[in-house]
Amino acid sequence: MAELVLSALLPVLFEKLTDAAFKTIARHKGIDAEIKKLQKSLISIQLYLTHASQMEITDPPVKQRLNDLQHLAYDIEDLLDGWATDAMDPEFKQESEGITSKVRKLITPTCCTTFSRTTTMIAELDDISTKLQDLVKEKDNLGLDNLGLKAEEEARPRIINNRRLQTSVVNPYSIVGRQAHKDALVQQLLLPADEPCDQNYSIVPIIGMGGVGKTTLARLVYDEQQVKDHFDLKAWVCVSDEFDTVRISKEIFQSMANKEVSDFNRLQEALKDHVKGKKFLLVLDDIWSESYEDWETLIKPLYTCAPGSMIIITTRKDQLLKQLVYNPLHKPLHSLSDDDALSLLARNALGVDNFDSHLSLIPYAQGIVKKCGALPLALIALGRLLRTKKDEAEHWINVSNSDIWRLKVKGGILPALRLSYDDLSVPLKRLFAYCSLFPKDYLFNKEDLVLLWMSEGLLCQPTLIDSTEELQLGHEFFDELLSRSFFQHAPNNESLFVMHDLMNDLATSVATEFYLRLDNESEKNIKKMKLDKYRHMSYVKEKYVAYKKLQVLENTKCLRTFLATSVGEVERGREFYLSNKILTGLLPKLPLLRVLSLSGFEISELPESIGTLRHLRYLNLSQTHITHLPGKVCNLVNLQTLILFGCDELTELPNNFLNLKNLQHLDVRTPCFHFRCC
Repeated sequence: MAELVLSALLPVLFEKLTDAAFKTIARHKGIDAEIKKLQKSLISIQLYLTHASQMEITDPPVKQRLNDLQHLAYDIEDLLDGWATDAMDPEFKQESEGITSKVRKLITPTCCTTFSRTTTMIAELDDISTKLQDLVKEKDNLGLDNLGLKAEEEARPRIINNRRLQTSVVNPYSIVGRQAHKDALVQQLLLPADEPCDQNYSIVPIIGMGGVGKTTLARLVYDEQQVKDHFDLKAWVCVSDEFDTVRISKEIFQSMANKEVSDFNRLQEALKDHVKGKKFLLVLDDIWSESYEDWETLIKPLYTCAPGSMIIITTRKDQLLKQLVYNPLHKPLHSLSDDDALSLLARNALGVDNFDSHLSLIPYAQGIVKKCGALPLALIALGRLLRTKKDEAEHWINVSNSDIWRLKVKGGILPALRLSYDDLSVPLKRLFAYCSLFPKDYLFNKEDLVLLWMSEGLLCQPTLIDSTEELQLGHEFFDELLSRSFFQHAPNNESLFVMHDLMNDLATSVATEFYLRLDNESEKNIKKMKLDKYRHMSYVKEKYVAYKKLQVLENTKCLRTFLATSVGEVERGREFYLSNKILTGLLPKLPLLRVLSLSGFEISELPESIGTLRHLRYLNLSQTHITHLPGKVCNLVNLQTLILFGCDELTELPNNFLNLKNLQHLDVRTPCFHFRCC
């Protein structure tokens, strides 16, 4: 991961070091010689990274050196970004002022210390340059000089030249080898309810490991016309890791009745009345819970339904099912047969149903099927990888014989998906790794994600002229990841996207020590973790986010990302509260933040200290109750994106709002928004 970030980051650093403003600062601070040394070191590092990238997978010493380099590159960029912010000071730009006055302005420390800022900067540069040189020297000991790799990576993703070829890939919902399963399930759903039973509904489980196609099979059955005609009511709910009985009940009722009820007792009463005497089909997708008590609470109102109602459950685990009344003859959904797996691979890689016209590829295709366990998700991903080079036998051989297959990836990540990841260009790998901040089943918007990427500097390329080109590039990158199945359309909302659980696991595995996602598992071990090196952090919103939950972040002085996320769709009216101490006590201790999202919290104001986050590029206050923005927000001269969507109580913007010269995206959408710039 480290060499990926660095390979893309170094050209940006070179551009900053050669910028006219930096040259002026360096010359008048007497540090131009040190800057030249830094440039020379970075050139050596760039070559080093190119050689090291292929060894990063298996060689721990190389891995550690690359991580050290990445952290150092982050430090360099933060240092240069601070200088660039200094250069935007209006007093620095005024030609009428003498250069002595301008330099004095720049080197005067904000904390009124008596030490010379120039001396401090020289010391910082010397320290960085020394560390870089030490790391460069180690390349000989690591045996990186004779790998014979090219010195440069392409800046843009490897988008297929023939765009029609991408769109000709078989639709992922086109299923191979599941027709018999589908027919059997449909037949079971349509059976007359003529057997006596103590409950009017039946449980129909679809069990299997991740990526085997459980959800896809359920969708096929759910959308079958015979099934639609057979049931009076239908509902589909993605359950996911957390079995939230209230949320699930609300989604069921909203799907069946197209109404909303906030009080849980009234909701259960309304659901009981609505299904009374009616035959329903309910799909509960991706259940992880093992609690029978939670299940019993959820299904309690459904007893009034008509006989013949059905509940389809898709799950990787059978612990809960063992406690329920269902047909024990149901077997887990297994991987495809070898013939069906070959057919699915051929469809996605070659656009045909078999290898009859590509006989020379059959041995390698068989090896690929065997090594990826004939899992549909893996076959689709690998097929798309191979489709770009479908006539190159050597590429098929390389895929079949890749060392990646021998990796024992922690957490059960499919080697096939890891190989698809390795085939991505460097920028795409960085963007995908960034998505490790998203929890499983997190629904995201394309435009929002592209804006996050841009704010983090992940779309910066020396050849791009302005932010419009960055956004266009970001959309291209997004579409490429979507076309390769790293992203999927959300099942109930085509305008949103989601990552398959396995893809989420993959992103987490490649993100390494730079990304921290605070969830239930990581919170258990957080006291044992070294947090000072993390650069990007996300956490899942809860009803009450106390200071204690995030207090450990006080030690993450280098943190760039503070992102609030959620699992699944957040139902209307749900409230989230954030401790005010986090706003006033924690955030000011994170001076290098570039992305700050407080979306959806019940907060009414921001502290003036927000103005000290001078590196900030992205500020999301959507769906909050803020009534005004503090005047100090106008000090955020680097701010590019300000999201105020749904801030109904905000009626004015600060006096100096136009000081935000770099602001490119201001979202104030809401039907009843009336604001004035006072």
